[in-house]
Order: sequence, then structure tokens, then C-alpha cells
Amino acid sequence: MAAPRRKAKLTHIDTAGRPRMVNISAKVETAREAVAKGSVFMAADTLSLITSGRAAKGDVLTTAQIAGIMAAKRTHELIPLCHPLPLTGIDVSLEPDEGRSAVDISATVRTTAKTGVEMEALTAVSVAALTVYDMLKAAQQDIRIGDIRLVRKTGGKSGNIELE
Repeated sequence: MAAPRRKAKLTHIDTAGRPRMVNISAKVETAREAVAKGSVFMAADTLSLITSGRAAKGDVLTTAQIAGIMAAKRTHELIPLCHPLPLTGIDVSLEPDEGRSAVDISATVRTTAKTGVEMEALTAVSVAALTVYDMLKAAQQDIRIGDIRLVRKTGGKSGNIELE
């Protein structure tokens, strides 16, 4: 059974209920890392287009990997209240899983900063998944993206957290 969750204070809301960017100026810079994962589910025939290199738009896995890396770097431009961060490392991997007829995506993002990189890792996975969809939508319209989640974070005040 999971431990009860503490009541969270919504830090992106001011006392009047308006959105605000959190002031992190008093925080200490620490090494931080976040890992996110997700999957893109499709028909076996569609997955075989990836594994055989026959996708009409080209190399699906490499293109999605690059898209995920680029997205992590631009997270602060996509998510309104995210801080721009000096990212020191971004690893995005995509692995076909023929048994589940899926492409599994993992993103690890690192920085030394005053705030974490969870949103950057989640954005990398999301955009990589959307890229897989875009490159295969002509072959299959009902491709499903799912299970996008944070699985680990390290550094900062809350320390190391394993969610999976």
C-alpha cells in the first residue's frame, strides 16, 4: 500500500489565486536528474515498418530521438511557468517491443541548477512519441500514445525519488 500523500502547496499560484513563476533565487544549485518514460502502441504491421526501415518518412527512431532532445531544450518555451535551465545532458532512447507492439521511450535529463528537470524529461518523451505518431500516421491512424510518466528524480530539497 502506498504511503499517504502530503497535502501539496500549489507553488505556481499566488495568494490571490493568480499564476506566477516560482521564485527560486534563494535555492541552492544542485546536480539534478529526471527520468521519464512512455510508449507508443500500434499494430504489428506498423511496428514492422520501423524495425525493417520501410517507413515512408524515413528513420522513425532517430528522428523521434532528435525531436525529444530538441523538445527538452525548449520546455520553458512550451510550458508557461517553467524556468529556462542550463541542461547538461539529455539522453532519449526508443526501443521497439514486438511482444507489446509498441515503441518504448525513455528520456534522462540532467542539470546543475536551482530547480529540477522533471518537465524537460516528460516533454522529451511526449514530443518523441508525437514524432513517432506523425511519421506513421499515414500507415495507421489509431496509433495510441500512453503511459507517459516520471519514473525517477534526483537532487534538490526532496532528494532522490523512485516512482517505479
